[in-house]
Amino acid sequence: MIRAEGVSVFIGKKEVVSDVTLTCKAGEMTALIGPSGCGKTTLLHALGLLLPVNKGAIFYKEHNYTKASTSQIKRFWQQEVAFILQDYGIMDEESVGFNVTMQKDLFGKKVKGDLARLRDVLEQTGLSNREQELASYLSGGEKQRLALARAIYKNAKVLYADEPTASLDAKNREKIIALFRDFANKGYTVIISTHDAALIEACDVCYEVQSNRIARK
Repeated sequence: MIRAEGVSVFIGKKEVVSDVTLTCKAGEMTALIGPSGCGKTTLLHALGLLLPVNKGAIFYKEHNYTKASTSQIKRFWQQEVAFILQDYGIMDEESVGFNVTMQKDLFGKKVKGDLARLRDVLEQTGLSNREQELASYLSGGEKQRLALARAIYKNAKVLYADEPTASLDAKNREKIIALFRDFANKGYTVIISTHDAALIEACDVCYEVQSNRIARK
């Protein structure tokens, strides 16, 4: 569970996120919504500890991470969460397989890790039999799905996604939304910044960033 209490974030002297109190529960999909420039991506980054908060606190499993050390935050990123950001976070010069497992042999040539699980998550995300392919060959939508494959492989407890369906066609959008839903149904927390009506409809909770309103379905 991720919880924000009275969180405000300034970029320079401008208050981009103002006095947000929000709980994102395990087993639920939470949508951060609002018009472009309202601060939903900034709030997503703050909830993921990618941005420091100027006021208030961010809690994970009731631990106040605004007071956490650098090493504690790094462990949070490495062990607990996964991010699907607008730049995908994909290493173009590496293979699809390595981008999922993030492991290689000592010579840097062979992908290591749970290879059966790798094949399974690539199948789930529509990237079957492409583990040897360079990520640079993938389209924008395929890179988005590759980022999700990495999150599923990692078995992250919290998934943060920034406009994850923005570059997808209708068929792939449905597939990604179903994967997010499955991720949440397994008891994990999914937090999404989006303006996609279909994705918003699939979420359990919608938080309007600009007006600080919460709608629960």
